[in-house]
Amino acid sequence: MSDGQQFQSSGEAPASDAFVPRGLRVAAAFAWRFLLVIAALYVVIWLVARLSVVVVPVSVALLLSALLAPAVGHLVNVKVPRGLATAIVLVGGLAVLGGLLAFVVIQFTDGLPQLQKQVNTSLSQVRDWLINDLHLRQEQIQQFIDNSISFLQNNQAAITTNALTTASTVGEILTGFLLTLFITIFFLASGERIWQFLILGVPRPVRARVDVAGRRGFASLVSYVRATAAVAVVDALGIGIGLWIVRVPLVIPLATLVFLSAFVPILGAVLAGAVAVLVALVTNGFVTALIVLGIVILVMQLESHILQPLLLGRAVKLHPLAVVLSIAAGFVVGGIAGALLAVPLLAVLNAGIRSLIHEKNPHPEDIDVLHDQEALPGGAVQVDESEVG
Repeated sequence: MSDGQQFQSSGEAPASDAFVPRGLRVAAAFAWRFLLVIAALYVVIWLVARLSVVVVPVSVALLLSALLAPAVGHLVNVKVPRGLATAIVLVGGLAVLGGLLAFVVIQFTDGLPQLQKQVNTSLSQVRDWLINDLHLRQEQIQQFIDNSISFLQNNQAAITTNALTTASTVGEILTGFLLTLFITIFFLASGERIWQFLILGVPRPVRARVDVAGRRGFASLVSYVRATAAVAVVDALGIGIGLWIVRVPLVIPLATLVFLSAFVPILGAVLAGAVAVLVALVTNGFVTALIVLGIVILVMQLESHILQPLLLGRAVKLHPLAVVLSIAAGFVVGGIAGALLAVPLLAVLNAGIRSLIHEKNPHPEDIDVLHDQEALPGGAVQVDESEVG
């Protein structure tokens, strides 16, 4: 008996919902809830974009804290005061970073004359190829060069404006770096107290579970940064040694670029490899560029089939498709910063949500966030199942 027939038999006037199919009512209920969730996410993304000057330094500071926290923890374990341990690790890290950048700049400056000479030789070869093989006249090539110079002269104002914009961007980057350093100091020195203060806003009945979820999320971040650093070192060494063997100039700067870009999974290695191939093509010719392309592909295959499953796969337990989609979404929403922070954010959410779903009676004091296994609540689940069985 239908809903309308039930109302007619009881003598009551049928409600309007009685004439709407049940499937449509369910779909409508899902639809308005879905739209509400989308609206809430839009507001959150809008707020993050508006506060990007603060959000990005805080996020980068979390990554740096996850990278440096094990060293600080090791010093604290050998009876070094936490404040002094934080100062030692930060000063040492800045010294290593500054020395690396200075070394890269010196190597680039020393290799620039050779690079210019090889570029001039390559351009001469290209010009000979255009004249001899494509049968272009010298006048056509010169006309193309003159048109290029005229274009640069006519757009000098736009180029100057872009340069000024770049200068302001450098100022913003410097300000963000100082803010990031300041936040990192407090995260390393008193991160535990900051976290305990934040979870006071969580209702007491679920505070312990949220505490454990947050700790497992940070442990996943520590694992991610540690594994990414190891992958970056292997990528930089592999491509750098290959470039040195085929005598491509600027080996050290290119290897450093590979190391830094490896912190953006998948896309970073592709872009850095493309730059290395382009430099090889401009300086050493087509054959060398093909060899460098083969080296880059070999290193990327090593990363994707061996390093990623063994290191990153174990650390964050994310499917490659989820990694690619999160990077694409992060790039669309936040540009380079979004692409850099997308996978760490997904790893933290993955570990935290798994902890909230699977762990029934967690104990925050038992979680050591500096160990890889603490990011994986599956082990606890397996223990509970064995006890039940």
